[in-house]
Amino acid sequence: MDDSDSQFKERKAVSAGTSTQRLEIDPVREKQLVRKLDLSIIPPVTLLYLFSFLDRVNIGNARLYGLEEDLDLSSDKYQTAVSLLFVTYLLFEVPSNIILKHYCRPSRWIAFISVCWGIIATLTGIVQSFGGLIACRLLLGLFESGLFPGLAVYLSFFYTKREIGLRIGYLFVSAALAGAFGGLLAYGIGHMDGVAGQAGWRWIFIIEGIPTFILGIACWWWLADGPETAWFLTSEEKKLMEIRRLQQIGVTDEFAWQDVRAGLKDWKMWAFCCALFGADTMLYGYSTFLPTIIKNIDPTYSSALVQVLTIPCYAVGAISYLIMARISDWSQKRGVYTVMFGIISIVGYAMLISDGGPGVHYAGCFLVALGLYVAVGLPIAWLLANNPRFGKRTTATGLQLMFGNCAGIMSSFLYPKEEGPRFIRGHAVSLGMVSFAMVVYAFMWWFFSRENKKRINGERDSKIEDLSEEEIADLGDENPKFLFSI
Repeated sequence: MDDSDSQFKERKAVSAGTSTQRLEIDPVREKQLVRKLDLSIIPPVTLLYLFSFLDRVNIGNARLYGLEEDLDLSSDKYQTAVSLLFVTYLLFEVPSNIILKHYCRPSRWIAFISVCWGIIATLTGIVQSFGGLIACRLLLGLFESGLFPGLAVYLSFFYTKREIGLRIGYLFVSAALAGAFGGLLAYGIGHMDGVAGQAGWRWIFIIEGIPTFILGIACWWWLADGPETAWFLTSEEKKLMEIRRLQQIGVTDEFAWQDVRAGLKDWKMWAFCCALFGADTMLYGYSTFLPTIIKNIDPTYSSALVQVLTIPCYAVGAISYLIMARISDWSQKRGVYTVMFGIISIVGYAMLISDGGPGVHYAGCFLVALGLYVAVGLPIAWLLANNPRFGKRTTATGLQLMFGNCAGIMSSFLYPKEEGPRFIRGHAVSLGMVSFAMVVYAFMWWFFSRENKKRINGERDSKIEDLSEEEIADLGDENPKFLFSI
């Protein structure tokens, strides 16, 4: 047996959790490495997601500046235009994730879809009819569909399960920033009404779409395909990245169809899919219709004041998620914080449904935002961390987000104008769906805790009796040496 075979077997043994070899990294060097990763990776991915979220939900701001009147849209037509984006969005999330690694370089694929949706987002500003708006929304959903699941998996190439929660958190914070400042930006752009003979809502789409196109081109060279080819890492740092990967039991970044099939058969993945559908009902209903909800709290509010009043809500959501993502990474506990903050959002919806005055209802908006991003974002990092094999991880994340985005279709119809100013049905449905999601997450929290105890006590060791180290390594999350994040 030559040296390369010996090294390969030892790596398999470490991945399986059966090796006696200790792979250690100087904590100071690792901290410096992670900081370098953050400085090199986080800026482009967060900017991409910020622009994607802005381009997806700015139709809500355009509504305040004459979109419906100019295109002769009824409330039903407007809601249809909002919802149809999610049809193509959810259909192409899983295929896009498979393309990301198996058929195309990650940097090239992410750059390609970014440029395409930037073009579509910009062209939305020149549509002349309901049909043109529908075509743009469908194409926007097609190209944006691969971004968030792709970025979530992309981040898992570089970060360990103890680090991924905060980095996924940065994506959600960028979404909150898009919501907070998108309104103000739209208000400023809205004053361009009449410039070059174009309505203000058209300039909102045009000006907010162009930066995406530019950033997409830059990402062709900016993004690395993985640690082994990262332009910003030295050869020594690349070796450290390999050791970090080997320290994680069962982790592989190689695609295998057997892992895809394993993901489709795993009931845990389907539980997370159903739960995210419930939580995303809140995410999309709130993100798209918050200006409408606040406007109806007091119809005397001007459009400018409405946009200003959305900012504190999004800011609270961003800050709460950043704090809880860091705490959950440190403690490796996702379930307890997910459920805790989901309950806070439930209380917020109860306040919105109540007979309280404008102050109570606006406070309800705050509480919904406080829990929203934690309840939606942490479970995505949770599922990623609990699926160490690449094929299963991409399948699980793609399907989880596909199910979640199905809620975007339903959410588009929860707040029709004629049900204002209270929007009881919309708030009640959101409350019920979030409650359902929290019940599922509470169960998964209990299940993973119980399973970890059994694995620690050796009750699952029979699964690896008579198996080779390679076969054990291939078990992924079924390996009894692998412990779930709870």
